[in-house]
Amino acid sequence: MAFASHSHRDPSGTYTFSSRPRAVENRSKYIQTTRHYGNIMYDRRVVRGNTYAKHILPTPDPAEIRRQQANRRRAIARKQSREQFRPNTPEALEGRKHTDVQTELYLEELSNIIATTDIECQTDPFLDRPATPLFIPAKSGKDVETQIEEGELFDFDIEVQPVLEVLVGKTIEQSLLEVMEEEELACLKAQQRAFEELRNNELAEVQRLQEMERRHNEEKERRIAQQREVLRKEKEIAEKIAARAYTQQYLAGLLPAVFTSLRRHGYFYNPVEKDIETNFFPWLMDEVNNRVERRYTAREILDTMIYDVTQKRLERFNEEETQPEKSDS
Repeated sequence: MAFASHSHRDPSGTYTFSSRPRAVENRSKYIQTTRHYGNIMYDRRVVRGNTYAKHILPTPDPAEIRRQQANRRRAIARKQSREQFRPNTPEALEGRKHTDVQTELYLEELSNIIATTDIECQTDPFLDRPATPLFIPAKSGKDVETQIEEGELFDFDIEVQPVLEVLVGKTIEQSLLEVMEEEELACLKAQQRAFEELRNNELAEVQRLQEMERRHNEEKERRIAQQREVLRKEKEIAEKIAARAYTQQYLAGLLPAVFTSLRRHGYFYNPVEKDIETNFFPWLMDEVNNRVERRYTAREILDTMIYDVTQKRLERFNEEETQPEKSDS
């Protein structure tokens, strides 16, 4: 009896079992092969029932489809936003490059060669099982036979006549239909060609008439534009003539009135009079005012001096009168 168990090896080099040892079940000595049935009715690989059954799928709901599409788009947008805002390592400066560095406590050698270990496992030998003989059911019932001579059941020459009549009739009928169809197609093509020729002729005539109408319209518009231009120029000339006559008539009495008004307001003047009025008269008035002011000032000063002298004499006179009175007393 064999035992089986699962084990693994510790880093220290000792083996430990992860499950208790158990006995291996008895297995067949030969390889299990598929049984070959003599009758296909007992074979499970043969489909039974209606093989043309049609599986009707439920009609998807448009709202559900739109909801699923919206959820899928939102999921894609969230994934793109997370990838966009994920913090990344900044690009290296010019002349430098990024290098992977170990940050663990204990460093180990990095190598592109993967460490491999060869492990072998020997299985138990198996013998090929001999083929199972086909199942032949036992014979039952009685054998009965009947002798049929040639020509008793079927005469080919007689039985083939209806078939030949049908084939020949159908062939002739199909040939006649094809010939009639070809003739009808030829008639249709001839009618179509005649119709296309008539239509092309009509289109050419219509295009000729349209072109003629277009030229007539263009000529009409050009003549109308020329007549309008002539009328506009005649109107402008008449307006210019009327404006010139009105201007001459208006300016005939306007010029004397304008010159008279300008002369009255002093725009036309004598230079000597203008110089005397603007320069000499103001200077003369200033000089007269200055002299009058000086005379007025001199008079005030003289009046003040006379007043002071008079006051002094009055005081002296009063003093002389008071002295005799004191002496008499």
